[in-house]
Amino acid sequence: MIRVLVADDQALVRAGVRMLLQAAGDMEVVGEAEDGAEAVRLAGRHLPDVILMDLRMPRVDGLEAIRRLLAVRPGSKIVVLTTFSEDADVHAALRAGAVGFLVKDDEPERMVDAVRRASAGEQLLGPSVLRRVVEGFLAAGERAAAPVPAGLTERELEVLALVGTGLSNAEIAEELHVGVTTVKTHIGAAMDKLGLRNRIQAAVVAHRSGLVDEAFRPVRHPRGGSPNNPAG
Repeated sequence: MIRVLVADDQALVRAGVRMLLQAAGDMEVVGEAEDGAEAVRLAGRHLPDVILMDLRMPRVDGLEAIRRLLAVRPGSKIVVLTTFSEDADVHAALRAGAVGFLVKDDEPERMVDAVRRASAGEQLLGPSVLRRVVEGFLAAGERAAAPVPAGLTERELEVLALVGTGLSNAEIAEELHVGVTTVKTHIGAAMDKLGLRNRIQAAVVAHRSGLVDEAFRPVRHPRGGSPNNPAG
């Protein structure tokens, strides 16, 4: 069972999300929070696999709650759940460490799929949205070129480049003719070595270091030093 914490200041929204997720059969809502402070407290008590986090909440908002949660539980899988879909909200949430972004008027099946994918360590932004997000990060001052990351194996560099193109784990596995578990292992190792929290930050590093070109295609690139300023 995937353990989920729902943080939203509207009781009706929390109830609807709980009913939707628990009807999926492989999920359990282990806690509900009406503000960010309660979300942090309940996450420490229930240790959820995935946290659905509203951004606009009283007292402690979602962005601050994400920062607090990741300070004590760096591996938390936090998916933003909000009525807003502006680029500024997406960038702020992902920069804080969220792994994905859902708008409340998305189809119910998308929320269920997002929880499953977040739990499995998957990316929750498609290639077109990833392109907008990465370009937003780069436009905000992270476009300066950086050396190819040192300390990564050739396969880890190859996988990092494919993450930068927006491919899912399954698509990367198919591209490299390896298993999905192998892809997850390489991605996890690369992110640990580079001190990255999520795949969005990994994608930004891939672009800054020239592993991916402006058309979002992987590039074979000579080795260099470590990135000067990984995203985040």
